[in-house]
Amino acid sequence: MDDIEVRPFVPTEYVVRLARSKWERAGHYALRREIFCREQGVFQDDDRDAIDAQAMPIIASCCVAGMPDRIVGAVRIHEAEPGIWRGSRLAVHAEHRRLGRIGAELIRMAVCTAHGLGARRFFAQVQEQNVLFFRRLHWTSLGTITLHGLPHHEMEADLSRYPAHGRAQTWLLRPQPVLRRSA
Repeated sequence: MDDIEVRPFVPTEYVVRLARSKWERAGHYALRREIFCREQGVFQDDDRDAIDAQAMPIIASCCVAGMPDRIVGAVRIHEAEPGIWRGSRLAVHAEHRRLGRIGAELIRMAVCTAHGLGARRFFAQVQEQNVLFFRRLHWTSLGTITLHGLPHHEMEADLSRYPAHGRAQTWLLRPQPVLRRSA
């Protein structure tokens, strides 16, 4: 047994959806605390604010045997005023960032959901290091701001790239390596 290679578990699928159950909401908030309080030090003990009372939490969870298992991504959306929606607190667990598509899928789910609920415009305040990522996803910077002592950009999504839908969830499959047989 000494010659067995130990590898970490790598999920092959993720589900991205509106957080519906208690454990999904708890995981949503726990992941935000992990990223924004412990990892980045943006907030002291908790990042919750008044927006959470009206926001719709969206989560990404890795699946085991086709069932959601652990929350590894989070974002929240809310209608700031009629037709004007905002997204905030985008977070992806460090162990799952290498996939690179979880954040993009959370953003897509957030904007498409808001668009389906009547959004005419969709905004987010994006940390400086993530601006290029958002630009690749068809967002435009409207200018720089300082938020929580950090440089951010006020950004707007191109809603024509995010068709409205009423889906409660989407699936994200991890590409599997092709195993080659030697001759």
